[in-house]
Amino acid sequence: MNTKNIGIYIHIPFCKQKCNYCDFCSYAGKESLSARYTKSVCEEIKFAVKKLETLQIQNVKTIYIGGGTPSSIDSKYIEQILNEIKSNYKVDENAEITIEVNPGTVNLEKLEHYKQIGINRLSIGLQAVKPDLLKMLGRIHTYYDFLDTYRFARNVGFENINVDLMIGLPNQTLLDVNDALEEIISLEPEHISVYSLILEEGTNLEKQVKEKILELPSEDEERAMYWQVKKVLEENGYKHYEISNFAKMENFAKDEHKESNNLKLKYASKHNLDCWNQEEYIGFGSAAHSYINMVRYSNIEDVEKYIENIENRMIEKNYIVQEKQNMEERQKEYMLLGLRKIDGVSIQEFKNKFVANPVFLYHEQLEKLVNEELIEVDGDVIKLTDKGLDFANIVWEEFV
Repeated sequence: MNTKNIGIYIHIPFCKQKCNYCDFCSYAGKESLSARYTKSVCEEIKFAVKKLETLQIQNVKTIYIGGGTPSSIDSKYIEQILNEIKSNYKVDENAEITIEVNPGTVNLEKLEHYKQIGINRLSIGLQAVKPDLLKMLGRIHTYYDFLDTYRFARNVGFENINVDLMIGLPNQTLLDVNDALEEIISLEPEHISVYSLILEEGTNLEKQVKEKILELPSEDEERAMYWQVKKVLEENGYKHYEISNFAKMENFAKDEHKESNNLKLKYASKHNLDCWNQEEYIGFGSAAHSYINMVRYSNIEDVEKYIENIENRMIEKNYIVQEKQNMEERQKEYMLLGLRKIDGVSIQEFKNKFVANPVFLYHEQLEKLVNEELIEVDGDVIKLTDKGLDFANIVWEEFV
């Protein structure tokens, strides 16, 4: 019987300080729980083995350690978690293993330790370059702290680094965005993620905008930032492969005039691509999400309760089923996720997966979106147009 491949997500909910825009499950000032939390995550990893064995899942293709700020806790805890995974699952020898780090929470020794324990990809949360923007966001670091982190990472041998940037920030200008891009491109990271600010309810930033202490750029200004990012990064050898993500391209063709399909997308986030391709993954830790056997579920967010349930041998109390998909829901989700990718949805791959043709299945939706110039159907591909990139939410709503 064929075995399945999965990705693993580990959630580390601890932070030195909660950022003003953040509504993720994260806690400042609770690092004292790190040892108990790590032990609980390791117990959950062991607990899941039998459940996954019944689904013939053996091979782990990717591991992603996110947060929170995973780098805010001692690296020995990260090592313990990775060792537990490797003791209980078959981890592919070429698995992509990513950890999110924030400047101000790592040093040379910690990054060396990460490299020694098998982590091969870093995602560094920069967000902005200008001091006033970093302060407004509630970041604990300066741009120079980021440069130190980046230099240390290169010195210890990391060859796959992502840098996170944000646009559409209060008081941010197009010139600020250009300056940030110029700075980051000069460092030549393999991957750059650029996210438009979403004001989340209940955050400090949302409160300040609501009270008119801060003012967001206009929608036109934010879109100008987005298109400038796309233009500049593509001109500098990055492929725009998902709404917010750009990866360096490798050209294996000696003839410069050969077609661009000789460019290999080596540095795209494999973990995230698998999620957008509706591959299965399992999450460990408080607030971690999983997608297994057409069921989406999450762990409870309360970190103390999460630990308590595991210590009291009531692990299953941590699980909350979010959705049990039927085939129609699975097909629609595949379209929604696939239309996040710039290359779109392959009609043939859809047919291979579902034994159905999306052009016939979603004839009305696709005709409407084509007429509105939000998508195009080109040969084997259904993908967003340039206009569709600006109104992607409208496209995705057709498949909810």
